[in-house]
Amino acid sequence: DTGEGTALSKDISAYLAEHYPVNNKRESKVVTGDLKLSFKYWQVPTLGQRARDPVQGKNGLIWWVGQWGNILGRLDPKTGDMKEYTLPSGTYAHSVSLDKNQTPWFLGNKNGTVGYLDLKTEKFKVYKMPDKNARDPHTGVFDEAGIFWFTLQHSNMIGKLDPTTGDIKLATLPTKGSRPYGIKLDSNGTPWVSCNGSNCLVKVDKKTMELSEIKLPGAKTHARRLAITPDDMVFYVNSGMGKLGRYNPKNGKITQWDNPSGENSHPYAIEYADNAIWFNESAKRPETLVRFDLNTETMQSWQIPSKEGVYSGLIRHMRMGNNGLIIHQTATNQLAEITWSE
Repeated sequence: DTGEGTALSKDISAYLAEHYPVNNKRESKVVTGDLKLSFKYWQVPTLGQRARDPVQGKNGLIWWVGQWGNILGRLDPKTGDMKEYTLPSGTYAHSVSLDKNQTPWFLGNKNGTVGYLDLKTEKFKVYKMPDKNARDPHTGVFDEAGIFWFTLQHSNMIGKLDPTTGDIKLATLPTKGSRPYGIKLDSNGTPWVSCNGSNCLVKVDKKTMELSEIKLPGAKTHARRLAITPDDMVFYVNSGMGKLGRYNPKNGKITQWDNPSGENSHPYAIEYADNAIWFNESAKRPETLVRFDLNTETMQSWQIPSKEGVYSGLIRHMRMGNNGLIIHQTATNQLAEITWSE
């Protein structure tokens, strides 16, 4: 038995402490400030599932996927009650998004599918990609018309699904190996995509699916995810160079700021909330959450507990919930809500 507090777990802990002592090779740099954070945690039932990409609906329920466990999960944060659903065989969902009816849609990263859980019957409806080369649906978002837009990273494609007809359309990125990753909508409902394999952003024409590529500075630049502010500034994490970037679609200007922990910090998840851009430095231990104030263009950062007293990481996606940021920690299979105060 390797459970917490058992003799074997203590022996293992002692061995690891002796032979693999704590080091500062990946030490994070914290920038102090006036804002204080509060963390609320939930441990998912099935360990080792790689819980990730939680999203909160207007009804308060939080949904997540367990990528390695082939799980779709639901959490009621008021009661702490959780329920896990086994996804169709071979799905291994990478993310989950909610439509206007609070229905959870998953992206089958290993079997070329997207689908949803019918909340009344608790059965799955699955849509197969129309192209065998469209292998790995990745991250998705719904527009106001109910169209589901999504990326397919290693397939180098962007897709859209009309749930009323089941029709799926796909478009291939102009640069080979761009690896489209994050996707967000601007105030006009136009999809924007970040490139994890190339130094680019991509703007998608929502009517024709014509793709416009914006080249970002730096050959080592690659942007895992992006966030869009209410005034349609496109912020991105430059994961390859340890920077936060901003693209202004109105004049084409690109501005970048160094991350607190430097070029090897690998910023990963990013979100807009409360007149600030929030992102994490995923390569550092303890992992940090960084807040970029849009008014002052200054940063404050905090070390992120993976759970009470444990710092292991890491956040792969985060979205604003009803009261705060909804995050996950894949190393400890935790979900969390982050709120802040002065």
